[in-house]
Amino acid sequence: MSDYSLAQYFGVNLAELLSGKIKAVYPKFDEQKYIKNISSKVDELAYSGRIELHARELNSALNLYYKGQIEILTSILGEENPSETGMFKNYYWVLPIGKFVEIYGVNDFETSINAISEITKRNTGEYAIRVFIRKYPNEMLEVMQNWAKSSNFHIRRLASEGLRPKLPWASKLENFIDDPKPVFEILELLKEDNVKFVQRSVANHMNDYLKLNFDAAKELLSKWAKSKNQNTQWIVKHATRKIKI
Repeated sequence: MSDYSLAQYFGVNLAELLSGKIKAVYPKFDEQKYIKNISSKVDELAYSGRIELHARELNSALNLYYKGQIEILTSILGEENPSETGMFKNYYWVLPIGKFVEIYGVNDFETSINAISEITKRNTGEYAIRVFIRKYPNEMLEVMQNWAKSSNFHIRRLASEGLRPKLPWASKLENFIDDPKPVFEILELLKEDNVKFVQRSVANHMNDYLKLNFDAAKELLSKWAKSKNQNTQWIVKHATRKIKI
């Protein structure tokens, strides 16, 4: 899907959709201001710019402190996604909420991390989480250690996907490239995961490291290659599909 076709989802139509959801739980929401501002600014923007515009205009129209804003925005998320698919098709409208947390939530760690965990159960928190990894690397490693043990496969996937150094559509995450041991400890918890969605993230993550720190990645993958677990074997095969070890 092209950037243009993706952008079509994030115009005035989305402002109207989100306004309806927010007004249902917070009648004071200034929907006229929100829709008007989106309408006057959105046409000149591409996909990512439109998502950010929605986040900023939501902040302007939700004239509350951050915790109050997040309480409202997370209350409209609805049912969790039970599937490995449908993150965009059914939950594309959640993307501006993730961007909202990324822009405005960095100084409220607990509120924001809880929000991201709820967001990722529907859409994804893999982009919003990166600003927190950069600012709170040690705290986030502890959080993601716990997420890797979650019963929810979306959360387990985020424990890997959010830490990827070369995540598509995101700036490079350089915190752990030279010393990936803390990240590899998290991936160790996921190497036998039985959900393909999680396996694919771990494999792509290791493929990133084969490009950025080949020796460290090769050492870990060579160790995993000795495993008889079929899920680990799939991860190794997928991680090395274009780069041999």
